[in-house]
Amino acid sequence: MAATLPYNALHAFVVAAKHGSFSKAADELHVTPAAISQQIRQLEDLLGVQLFHRMNRGLTLTAAGNAGLATMDTGFKHLHNAVSMMKSEPQKTQLSIWTSPSFANKWLMPRMHRFIEQYPSIELHISGSASLIDSASAAPSLSAEILKAHNIDLAIRFGSGNYPGCVVEHLVDVDAVTLCSPSLLEKKDRPPLNSPKDLVNYTLLHDDSPYEGRPKWSSWFESAGLTDIQCDHNLYFNSALLALTAAIEGQGIVLTIEQLAQNDIDKGLLVRLFELPMEVEHAYRLVSLDAPQPNPHVQVFKNWLLEEVASSGAP
Repeated sequence: MAATLPYNALHAFVVAAKHGSFSKAADELHVTPAAISQQIRQLEDLLGVQLFHRMNRGLTLTAAGNAGLATMDTGFKHLHNAVSMMKSEPQKTQLSIWTSPSFANKWLMPRMHRFIEQYPSIELHISGSASLIDSASAAPSLSAEILKAHNIDLAIRFGSGNYPGCVVEHLVDVDAVTLCSPSLLEKKDRPPLNSPKDLVNYTLLHDDSPYEGRPKWSSWFESAGLTDIQCDHNLYFNSALLALTAAIEGQGIVLTIEQLAQNDIDKGLLVRLFELPMEVEHAYRLVSLDAPQPNPHVQVFKNWLLEEVASSGAP
């Protein structure tokens, strides 16, 4: 029945009922009164009921006509609104991405040219912000309400995965590794770095940001079997990005997430020490809205991220 509903006749019925006149309905719809009358008769024949009482001074609705008028009028208003929205709203081609500054700078940016080349029609809006971070798994800092409030299509999070109301997908597990600049190893006036115990002779660079699950030197020493070691020279930074920059400049040894440093390792700016990676409990995850009609570009970007992870050989 729905596929064969006569739109013109239904519209004529609503307009004629509003005016109480076939002539006035004809004026509004730019047709003749005879055309309106014919459409109403065809609709009455189709429905098997009389919709109007025809009188000399105008029209009045029958009980059958009155029963459907309000709902039908609302339906046409919704239909006109939908058409207006379709005309005024351009196809969404932009994608809003939120991630931490360190991940954006060290992992995402070196790879972005490949996404842009592959999907030139998708306009990316990337926000690198530490204002929304996982500082306590018992009190999640990200939710569907926050994504909506900040117009975020997709967040890339290092955290526990406890994000109420969101679609959460695993991106990549991470390890923490010890790194330094090659120039630091080449200094002849410095003691050799043959084992973790030798770190007492060097400055340790700490990522002291409030991210829950960030790798800590104390945990790394414990995993390396050193529980009583004491290092007297330390530098503390409120971001992984600053700690990595200090390491590249030869200011000490950094413990950091391997994925954040991989581009600098590939460029020869940093080298691994001791080959004693430490597994980190938290992971990078993809967080998006659980929407009935999600932005299709979100899935495109997710798939691209997963392909980049797979091509890098990450677990």
